[in-house]
Amino acid sequence: MPHIDLPPLPGIAGLLAGHPETAGPLNDLAEALLRGPSPLTSQQRETIAAYVSRRNGCTFCAETHGAAARYLAGGVEAGPDALMEALLTIADRVRVDGRSVTADDVARARAAGADDRSVHDTVLIAAAFSMFNRYVDGLDTRLPDDPGQYEQRGRILAERGYLR
Repeated sequence: MPHIDLPPLPGIAGLLAGHPETAGPLNDLAEALLRGPSPLTSQQRETIAAYVSRRNGCTFCAETHGAAARYLAGGVEAGPDALMEALLTIADRVRVDGRSVTADDVARARAAGADDRSVHDTVLIAAAFSMFNRYVDGLDTRLPDDPGQYEQRGRILAERGYLR
């Protein structure tokens, strides 16, 4: 049971439906981060969002964004390349404490092909998804009754984005 009265929708969907005054800005932020202009593909950005969410223990966000990343990758689940490994290291450090990102972390990402915007976007996605995770879990939102709903939600997000 959620800690507050919400519509019977899982995860952030219930929060957005129950609080439309914040739904617009939060959806706009997710759209900008995960679908807006970036040298990183939407699949890479969804992977960062899913990774941060998984490391934060936020099941709803990890499963939903993991499904979106898989859909964007054509259903192929490949291991991270050197660039993604470096960016995920940065994302994980931001998730715990942004001050823990080091010059060596950024140099490793640059050596793997990241530019300033890629590093910027990684840090912002990691910071924002830590906030989204805490929002979803801090109010003890529901999980889907059917785990297959994650794949369905991931496909919808991948196809339509975050603006409704």
